[in-house]
Amino acid sequence: MAASETTALHFASPSTSLTARVHPLVIFNICDCYVRRPDQAVRVIGTLLGSVLPDGTVDIRNSYAVPHNEFSGQVALDIEYHHNMLISHQKVNPKEVILGWYSTGDGVTGGSALIHEFYSREVSNPVHLTVDTGFSNGEASIKAYVSTNLTLGDRQLAAQFQEISLDLRMVEAERVGFDILKKQSVDKIPGDLEGMEASMERLLALIDDVYKYVDNVVEGRTPADNSVGRFIADSVASIPKMSPLAFDKLVNDSIQDQLLLLYLSSITRTQLSLAEKLNTAAQIL
Repeated sequence: MAASETTALHFASPSTSLTARVHPLVIFNICDCYVRRPDQAVRVIGTLLGSVLPDGTVDIRNSYAVPHNEFSGQVALDIEYHHNMLISHQKVNPKEVILGWYSTGDGVTGGSALIHEFYSREVSNPVHLTVDTGFSNGEASIKAYVSTNLTLGDRQLAAQFQEISLDLRMVEAERVGFDILKKQSVDKIPGDLEGMEASMERLLALIDDVYKYVDNVVEGRTPADNSVGRFIADSVASIPKMSPLAFDKLVNDSIQDQLLLLYLSSITRTQLSLAEKLNTAAQIL
């Protein structure tokens, strides 16, 4: 009796544990390239550079745009430009390698599979980063994807994109700029004092969240997490021990120093403007 042959529909196992970390410089570069894009271009496509950390996290630290043309659902990348830019970047940062690619727009599109296939030849398991510069959800959402193959027997049918965890870790000064960048419109760019005020409000909100979490754990409403407890203990231990009066004096002195710098910069601008006007008047006379 002959054994019957069957063909199985196979999904490659997704990398659900993979995490991508994006530095703010990458987001700023993407937004800048989108603003400077050609008039006929709908979106911007580029290469992501960085390294893979020992714990497997994909650390994306740099990027550059790659010229492309889109027509009838097809995408044509300037591969020669891509390779020349990669060589130039690696002369400055030899440890940075290709990690994937990015595009502006809301999520994955029909032509994404073609571009992802090209980057799959450049690096194994590339990451696809999308930045919604069209503010579809009211703000510029940022997502990261990896692709898995859908095969029927030995034949590949399609590519399935799956969203992965994305870590946008940045210092407070970068956070202030990023919060402005992801809004549809702003009345004005906040000054140093306004940025400090926004940072303090965010800090107070985080402290309130920690208070609520600790209270819920103590009262038994939330299960305890040892890693979170150690992180809170380390954060509290890093705070220097000082009296409230000494802390107030330290903050006030810092504010006074910033105000003095603002005053000196204003005087310098005024003096330069006055010197320029006097020089112009002397040339006329």
